[in-house]
Amino acid sequence: MSKQAVPVACCAPLAVRPMEADQAAVVAPMFKALGDPVRLRLMSMIASVPEMCVCDLTPAFDLSGPTISHHLKVLREAGLVDSERRGTWVWYRVRPEAFRQLGALLDLPTTTAPVDA
Repeated sequence: MSKQAVPVACCAPLAVRPMEADQAAVVAPMFKALGDPVRLRLMSMIASVPEMCVCDLTPAFDLSGPTISHHLKVLREAGLVDSERRGTWVWYRVRPEAFRQLGALLDLPTTTAPVDA
């Protein structure tokens, strides 16, 4: 069984109150995983469809299959994607709860800005 971060109900938006250390430890691996351009592109490709086969991801990059597999493993261990082996191929899909958590964390409260007359 792989080591995988488990998204949990986490945090108030960053702009509302400071984050606790344990909360930061939960979400930091997600942000770190998305901080790499290859992984960010992979995430975008996977998130744009219900699920995607690794056989469709690999040709989009000028990288070896093992390198793509490494990046996908990082995304999986950060709790951002799930995977399922079907025959010789692995299929990936986003973990919506992780994206909801990150989205809520980055949400800025709406404020009424002063209007210049």
